[in-house]
Amino acid sequence: MGNQHSTLDDILAEDMHHWYNKFMKESPSGLITLFELKAILDLQGMNEDATSYVDQVFITFDMDGDGYIDFVEYIAAVSLMLKGEINQKLKWYFKLFDQDGNGKIDKDELETIFTAIQDITRNRDVLPEEIVALIFEKVDVKGEGELTLEEFIEGAKGHHDIMDMLKNLMDLTPVLSIIVEARIAKTKK
Repeated sequence: MGNQHSTLDDILAEDMHHWYNKFMKESPSGLITLFELKAILDLQGMNEDATSYVDQVFITFDMDGDGYIDFVEYIAAVSLMLKGEINQKLKWYFKLFDQDGNGKIDKDELETIFTAIQDITRNRDVLPEEIVALIFEKVDVKGEGELTLEEFIEGAKGHHDIMDMLKNLMDLTPVLSIIVEARIAKTKK
């Protein structure tokens, strides 16, 4: 078999080893705090919504609520973003959007998050108000002005244009690029 991987488990094990080394290089303590994440993203000059978005991302990745992102949480987040099933991703998006934690998302919560995402990624192709209007027009069939997790998942999966928009908006590649560039710049100093 030579250098080729014999099983999917071997491939995943190599991926885990790679991600573990990267995590420990970037965070030798084995933990990332919210403060460190904000420093990595260099949020100076960004609006309050952008920092609130980072807070919310941190909270969703900090699954045990201990105030740190450890390796297990980190790898779960990376795995979800790279390989996660659509239902898993939609559940993560919903948790991220549900800023007040009441189990429903409303127009203000969505608009705040989309504005923050655009501030961080600098991708302003579509106005947040237009995105929110489209989502609620197609997904909020009862006209309640709020979406439950079930409504959000079923509605998003039922409309390819909304799924495409969410995939584009929630693409964390630009944010990961900021993190990598910040780490490279830090090591050159």
